[in-house]
Amino acid sequence: MNHPDIYEFRLDVDESERIDKLLSNYFPEYSRSTIQRWISNQDVLIDGNPCSQKDKISSSCNISIKITSQPTVDLIPEDIDINIIDESDDYIIVNKKSGMVTHIAPGNYTGTLQNALYFKYPELGLVPRTGIIHRLDKNTSGILVICRNLSSHNILSKQLQDRKFIKHYHSLVTRIIDKPITIEEPIARHVINRKKMAVRSNGRYALSKIRPLSVYKNASHIEIELITGRTHQIRVHLSFIKHPVIGDDVYGFKNSIFNKYKNILNRIDKSFAQYLHAYSLSFIDPKTKKIKTYTAPYPKEYRILLEELKINENI
Repeated sequence: MNHPDIYEFRLDVDESERIDKLLSNYFPEYSRSTIQRWISNQDVLIDGNPCSQKDKISSSCNISIKITSQPTVDLIPEDIDINIIDESDDYIIVNKKSGMVTHIAPGNYTGTLQNALYFKYPELGLVPRTGIIHRLDKNTSGILVICRNLSSHNILSKQLQDRKFIKHYHSLVTRIIDKPITIEEPIARHVINRKKMAVRSNGRYALSKIRPLSVYKNASHIEIELITGRTHQIRVHLSFIKHPVIGDDVYGFKNSIFNKYKNILNRIDKSFAQYLHAYSLSFIDPKTKKIKTYTAPYPKEYRILLEELKINENI
């Protein structure tokens, strides 16, 4: 590159950690030495100030990185089928399948959406995080926007940080929800199981809005508007109000509800784990400045269970 590119984003921090380690976790496609070189060259600013590798971050902050030359991406391109809903010069709209990890992480460098995107769109190697600005949990299906250049990356990341994205999820949950519910409960790491999140008084502010779509005897089909975007937010909030996502045994679902409905289980792919789907996404197009709204069709397994719930009122 003949001139530096500036990459800006907000780094959300759950607990105190060194900046070099935090950035290595955020940018697993770049080597640790590359990230340490950025810091040593004072190309990394935290809330506008230079930092050192040993600096610890204990709260969310704004990060600015000046990239004067394109580093080598430590990412394996893989020819994996992905569902592209739409694409423009600035972004790609993907319907991620359940069971696929969004991006690589330490110990998990293959088989992800990020690997697949890098194969299909090699130019994404020039964009931090291969254009990924938000993520879905492994077993959550649905819509994601991928940025194709640094300009759209910065613009859409800023919209995301300013809560300009409108995100609606659909889910099949246990028990009856027959009226709108607003859940405004803070979320932090679970005290015992550090891989889980939990509602905790010292957590970060989190807001989810729920409305029922359909109600069955012992289950509900709901829509969730995600106002904030905390880790596992929907799953934690639904578990907190005793309506866990069907299939989400991490956050309280009990599989016994399906034991006497083997005809349903036999029709559903065993790898399909939970019934939470990112259904729609709205944002402002970086070029036209008009609102774009996309929706992602349900996975086959989701449609099967939804139909069985409609037919069989005993579930």
